[in-house]
Amino acid sequence: MSRRVTIKDVAEAAGVGVATVSRVLSGGSASPATRERVLAVAAQLDYRPSALGRNLRQRRTGAMGLLVPDLTDTFYGQLSEGVLACARAAGEPVVLGSTGGDPEQEAELIGMLLEQSVDRLIAVPSGDAETWSPALRAGMTVVFADRLPTEPAAEEEDGAARAADDLLLLDGLPPAPRPRPLDVPSVVADDRAGIRTAVRYLRGLGHRRVAFLGGPGHDRRAAAFREAVGEPVDEELVVFGTGSRDSAYAAASGLFQSRPDVSAVIAGGNVLGEAAVLAARELDLRVPRDVSLIMYDDVPWAELCSPPLTVIAQPGRDMGYRAAELVLRSGGRRPRGVVLPTELIVRGSCGPRRSP
Repeated sequence: MSRRVTIKDVAEAAGVGVATVSRVLSGGSASPATRERVLAVAAQLDYRPSALGRNLRQRRTGAMGLLVPDLTDTFYGQLSEGVLACARAAGEPVVLGSTGGDPEQEAELIGMLLEQSVDRLIAVPSGDAETWSPALRAGMTVVFADRLPTEPAAEEEDGAARAADDLLLLDGLPPAPRPRPLDVPSVVADDRAGIRTAVRYLRGLGHRRVAFLGGPGHDRRAAAFREAVGEPVDEELVVFGTGSRDSAYAAASGLFQSRPDVSAVIAGGNVLGEAAVLAARELDLRVPRDVSLIMYDDVPWAELCSPPLTVIAQPGRDMGYRAAELVLRSGGRRPRGVVLPTELIVRGSCGPRRSP
């Protein structure tokens, strides 16, 4: 078996020093003649730089991390495939982890990646901004995909802040500075446009009692739904599950049973859409005769339902690829976030509202 060609071999064959070869191969300064000679010799000897040695010198692993809530979720599978495709093209390994949608498990995985010197991370966050503070303080390059970290309820946060400010003012001290939002780039879908289009479509079919079925990370979609339906918002028609399939089914079933006047439902994700289909079937609700359904995410089984589901499609694979591109640009200017378009794909699960 032949010996691996080293940088020293290239330097000797080109008649230059090892430092010169290293500078040329890393894109540093060198005369045109020297650069041409070094590159020609490296190609002739089939020299391949050691990724391990390069990363040890840079004190990094050479891997990017990827954290998603659920590896069995079809959408997150599509997103992961996009990340892996981009990383493969760049010659980067990927360390993959599943948080289970649990902020504590997410925090543990972040700590593990920091211990392994993984310095670039793509994540579908489950925790709040505080969960991500250690990673950002350690200098990790982070890009969020699909959604952003959760924030404390506005009323609770404002109430606590006002109480703290009152105490400081009584002591003659200035109010405490408010924490700033995380300055982290993200790649997300245009939830506002997607939900607005879906609500308008259902309203055009005559539906006035439209409900939203959400889960963890769907705060932006719920806000878009409230905006689209307009004031006053019937908060009983905005229902959340905790993330598991059992919880999603319980939320959908409870909605159908507590509000028989609901004639249409928008499910905030494919697990919730699956739950809505199963709950409607168990309760003998016919789709779309009794209830119309629209689901976020165009997953393969949506077209196989009877009737096929109308969906708000978002480009999962493209989202993962673009997030990987952003995290790979960790060396220069901070990249801007990306908002990807959605598309309403009309199928058979929506129909005109029938009179009682």
